[in-house]
Amino acid sequence: MKKILGIALTILLIAGVAAVAQQKELTFYGSAEPRSVEVLAKGFEKVSGVKVNWIRMSSGETLARVRAEKNNPQADVWWGGTADPHSIAALEGLTENYRPTLWQEMDPRFRDPIGDWQVLGIYVGVLGMSANEGLLKEMGLPTPKGWDDLTDPRYKGLIGVANPNTSGTALTTLATQVFLRGEDEGIEYMKRLHKNIAHYTKSGVAPGILCGRGEVAVAIVFLHDVIYQIEQGYPVTAIAPKEGTGYEIGGLNLIKGAPHPELAKQFIDWLVSAEAQETQAKVGSYQLPTNMKAKVPAVSIPIDSVKTVDYDFKWVAENGMHIMDRWTREVFTLPR
Repeated sequence: MKKILGIALTILLIAGVAAVAQQKELTFYGSAEPRSVEVLAKGFEKVSGVKVNWIRMSSGETLARVRAEKNNPQADVWWGGTADPHSIAALEGLTENYRPTLWQEMDPRFRDPIGDWQVLGIYVGVLGMSANEGLLKEMGLPTPKGWDDLTDPRYKGLIGVANPNTSGTALTTLATQVFLRGEDEGIEYMKRLHKNIAHYTKSGVAPGILCGRGEVAVAIVFLHDVIYQIEQGYPVTAIAPKEGTGYEIGGLNLIKGAPHPELAKQFIDWLVSAEAQETQAKVGSYQLPTNMKAKVPAVSIPIDSVKTVDYDFKWVAENGMHIMDRWTREVFTLPR
């Protein structure tokens, strides 16, 4: 009897240790570049002892996955990529409101883009263009300076941009045209631009890489990605459109029904800290941090130095699916 009792206690002890170990593990989806996601996972593991599993997907892919897992969430936190898909997820009830402990350190302009702490703003990046000026010169073409330049027939087949159904960058591009011109005129602009598009990629960064390789001459991307590509030796130039441009607030969400909600909150508290946000510049991610105590990378482009549109994040949260549907039906189906 004592032997049986001893075995039973051993089994319970092993089960208890396994349960504790399981509690010290979380999973997060990252929608920025893999190097940005990985450095955060390793950083939190170092300071907390929590094992961090991560999966990198584009913003649109992550939104689709969180929707699919609604009744059985597989991840705890969604970090990175533009706030617009994060906001759509919040309004669909896929995420939970959470105000981090360090909220007062976060820039009031960007920390809470749609209100009530439904989405947290963790960085800021300016939308613009990457131009391969050497290639353009070879082709006898001028370097575009603004959005309207991109619809010039001379650039036919020379422009790269992502698909807004999979890319937050591309949704920001679409919404920017709506805010510049109005919804109907914004869609008309996208039709004109469509005639010159060589590639619709899945991720927002990919067009910039194509531009650096000379596979397209111009890419619509975030300017911090252009800076990184220049550092990597790509012959490209960063351009802020003269008419005004949109910008992203990087999003952060607590997934509703997260398997490890308390660990997820600890992770979020760390992700908005200056310590966490300063890891990004070390891997060549030059967005502007939203924690006001974080050091701003010297090569970053201050948002105040660029002419921007009145970008309404709440409007995109409420109408993003609508304008993406219009783009898919009215623009994407057109011949090029």
